[in-house]
Amino acid sequence: MRKADTRRWSLVLVLCVLSQGWWVSSIRAADRPHPVRIGALTASWGPTPQIVGLRDGLVELGYREDEDFVLGVRFTQGDNAALPEAARQLVAYGVDLLVVDGDETAKAAQQATTQIPIVFASVADPEGLGSIQSFARPGGNVTGVTDLELDLGPKRLQIFQEMIPTLKRIFFPYNPAETYGVRMARLYQEAAQHLGITFSARAVTTAAEARTVMQQLRKDEVDGILSPWSNSLNIPGLIMEVERQQAIPVMYNTTFFPEHGGLASYATNTYETGKQAARLVDKILKDAKPAELPVEVNPKIEFVINLKTAKALGLTIPPEVLFQADRLIRAPR
Repeated sequence: MRKADTRRWSLVLVLCVLSQGWWVSSIRAADRPHPVRIGALTASWGPTPQIVGLRDGLVELGYREDEDFVLGVRFTQGDNAALPEAARQLVAYGVDLLVVDGDETAKAAQQATTQIPIVFASVADPEGLGSIQSFARPGGNVTGVTDLELDLGPKRLQIFQEMIPTLKRIFFPYNPAETYGVRMARLYQEAAQHLGITFSARAVTTAAEARTVMQQLRKDEVDGILSPWSNSLNIPGLIMEVERQQAIPVMYNTTFFPEHGGLASYATNTYETGKQAARLVDKILKDAKPAELPVEVNPKIEFVINLKTAKALGLTIPPEVLFQADRLIRAPR
């Protein structure tokens, strides 16, 4: 994360401000009697880097917060089942545009409206998900920025092995209700076979089951853990607890965790994804139609290592791997 993170992560506007009486028929700048109401939907515990990046991106483009736009964040604390209702509530509040930060939030938003523009950030496979018809011409009311998450999986595992040459047994917990989790488990399995790593994936369907599975995990059973991208069932948070308590190395797929004490991540910079999505929002506010705005790809990939955590885990990272890192963190935030 960047400076002023405390300010950015406190960016939760009370949604009651988005009163139904604010409805306007067009979101073009010339037609707006009030600030554009942007509703952000996430399964996290507050604004994610994508949402923060979007807000900062709009400000950099010259939009004034609270004057030109207001951003209301609706979050479900790891509960994907609550997303459809949260999306419907945002629509009922009369938002002019929806921003979503992942596959499940994109699906919930599309179920809630076919009229309000939707801009996604970090959807792994928008075509496979059915969010768009094609990258060049998305169709419907949806466009956005995709990351390379499914493509990055095998490389992430390879880097994890290069960081820890003794890595032989990998554990990957995931939510089978998510298309992402199922596909990533399969991709990791194929990559592990190629690398000579024993791979164990565990599907968990409830938060209680996820906690039980992670609490029962022991260091003598696995050499490392791969964290899923989704916040569903708080699986990444539970993994971070295990990393601290059992001293099991973890490779994450968002920079947030090594920035806050996790070992490492290899992933698209989701803050930059949010800023990139802000440019699409800007075009929509200037009367472009989502159906005709090509979906973009965020090519900015970062390899981040937390050196303090590596030392606490008793790891000596090979110099050639340290040289590959885009960022070396020497103290958690």
